[in-house]
Amino acid sequence: MHMPNESVSGPRPDDGLRSTRLNAIIRDLRLVLGAIREHSRWVESHCGVSAAQLWALWELATAPGMRVSELSRALTIHQSTASNMLDKLERKALVERVRGGPDQRVVRLYLTEAGMSLLQDAPRPAQGAISSALQSLPDAELEGLHRHLDRLVQAMGVTDRQAALRPLGAD
Repeated sequence: MHMPNESVSGPRPDDGLRSTRLNAIIRDLRLVLGAIREHSRWVESHCGVSAAQLWALWELATAPGMRVSELSRALTIHQSTASNMLDKLERKALVERVRGGPDQRVVRLYLTEAGMSLLQDAPRPAQGAISSALQSLPDAELEGLHRHLDRLVQAMGVTDRQAALRPLGAD
């Protein structure tokens, strides 16, 4: 990660206000990340699966027979990440992969009875803390937030753009 150089021009007249804003933003980011961690811990302790796995189960409940590529798009994660997540869900007997039809390469995904049972007591919305909050924002605010977060990512010098395709606390 690239760290910006300190300014050599000395303090500016508005440094106090700028410092206050920066500290407020850092606190807000900590609150967002903390809420995500808290939500994930709650889901894990009450459901026995990660928040990302729970989201995958809800997606499969609403669209039985979905392919891995469709699930990865729905979860906004890389296809290999979705496949690894499905391996874990399959080992827990919550999901099954079914090959069928004329093309045996096509794998369809279905919840097992145990998977459906788990969802009966699981929280909704399944998209998790961030997605639910973002969906509640008006389009204009979403556009502004996206633009500003993109600038923050650029300013941080983030080079691993694939990290965006892995859920936080990736399985």
